[in-house]
Amino acid sequence: MSTTVNCCCDAVHDGNCPEPGGLSRRLFMATAAGAAGAAGLGFSPAVAAAPSPDKAKFMEEATRLAIESVEKGWGGPFGAVIVKDGEIIGRGQNRVLLTGIPVFHAEITAIMDASARLNPKALLGSDYGAGTILEMIPREPGSPDPVPERARMLKGCEIYINGAPCPMCMSAIYWSRIDHVYFAASLKDTSAIGFDDAFQYEDFAKPWSERRIAVTENFERATGLKAYEAWMNKKDRHPY
Repeated sequence: MSTTVNCCCDAVHDGNCPEPGGLSRRLFMATAAGAAGAAGLGFSPAVAAAPSPDKAKFMEEATRLAIESVEKGWGGPFGAVIVKDGEIIGRGQNRVLLTGIPVFHAEITAIMDASARLNPKALLGSDYGAGTILEMIPREPGSPDPVPERARMLKGCEIYINGAPCPMCMSAIYWSRIDHVYFAASLKDTSAIGFDDAFQYEDFAKPWSERRIAVTENFERATGLKAYEAWMNKKDRHPY
């Protein structure tokens, strides 16, 4: 169901934001889209029960966004929507060709769109804003997480993608704490049309010295650790 929202582009509309992915360029440039830490995650999607017809409409919308991106020459055939409590709260589509930004993938922009909608502007920057996705919640029972509380992020949300997420986007989904991933086309399907994401998952499982991109590890480690020390010394640090 479409609802009228105050979007992050400062316009009021029915959810089809006129800006790429429903995001202002300022928000996009201010948000770290890199998804470090995907190494060793592997990729074996769990076999889940077939989604109900009401869930199928979310995949239809993700696919509509993907087709629109292709037809308008904005980017590759990828679209995504994020759903909370049965309503779409974030839309994204690949716009790499439109922007020239290689990380402008559907999942990343959908996460940005959803985050912008869930974060009341008046609360952002005010003691991390209770009521935003930065609000702290306790870890789940039985969780191995060593931190007792973390920011809520997109906990309680689902994401629907017309194709299997690349490692960058999958890592972003982890960081977002999204509960469930639904994707349609497989990594093999995606490779068949010229987008080979599968090899990245394979590469991440290898030691640093054996990866396709040259990596120099522990370079000036003592210097880099100074930032870690600053984080640990910050009394009011906000785990996320």
